[in-house]
Amino acid sequence: MIAVVYSGSRFSDWRLADKGRITTGFRMNGINPYLQDERSILQHLHKNTNLINNAEKIKRIYFFGAGSSSKERKDKIKNVLERFFVNARVRVDHDVIASAISTFGDERGIIGIIGSGSNAAYYTGKKIIDNNYGLGYILADEGATNWNSQQLLKHYMTESLPIDLRDKLERQFNIDKKMILERVYFAPQPTNFLNSFTDFVLDNKDHLFINQLVKNGLRTFIKTYIKPLMKEYPDNDVNFTGSVAFNYENILREVATEEFNISIGTVVKEPIHNLIKYYINKN
Repeated sequence: MIAVVYSGSRFSDWRLADKGRITTGFRMNGINPYLQDERSILQHLHKNTNLINNAEKIKRIYFFGAGSSSKERKDKIKNVLERFFVNARVRVDHDVIASAISTFGDERGIIGIIGSGSNAAYYTGKKIIDNNYGLGYILADEGATNWNSQQLLKHYMTESLPIDLRDKLERQFNIDKKMILERVYFAPQPTNFLNSFTDFVLDNKDHLFINQLVKNGLRTFIKTYIKPLMKEYPDNDVNFTGSVAFNYENILREVATEEFNISIGTVVKEPIHNLIKYYINKN
């Protein structure tokens, strides 16, 4: 039996397969070595009956997650998984390579991720070429749900949010400036708080203000990451994964085509579906 995991900061998607057939799939909270220690991750695993019931049967685990880039952070995840899945060989890698595999397979190309966080890279068909991107929700994540929520709350607190959106936001979340600052700067896991506004942005995507907010984030992402990669690695297809890329696909394609003359190929919301097929074929 194999397990394939794709984890963002908000959710982790799991698929278990045996003898070439998917046996179960489920979603848990995200696993991110930046935000969690080994003990909390292990406790998290012990709460899922699917994992408890199959822990000894799983022989290989392919885990791809946001934050799993350096050896230190990969080892943190690997140590936890090896303790829980005692009979398994474990591979831990970054979510960028998972997104590349899910859209390109073994072919080369430029991959962009815009979900709870954002990142981009060139994929050779075998590996990701290292770059200086993926700086996290404080310094980067342009266009992602974290970034959109930051912009929404910034406009709310500076009283530059349209009054209809302001009223709707207050009714739905019962927020004020003091509470927002407390949750962002002093409470644990501020990304969870930021991501709680994801559905509000999506539900109001047809509002002109929200449309422009989202468009500006996607514009900034393409300008900052995709254009430099295309200059360095010309004549490559550009694919995307992630909830923002998928949910705002029309805006993404519009900005890419009209403002940057970029033709976008495949857009996949959840890489896990193609990932499990890829590794079933490999095993």
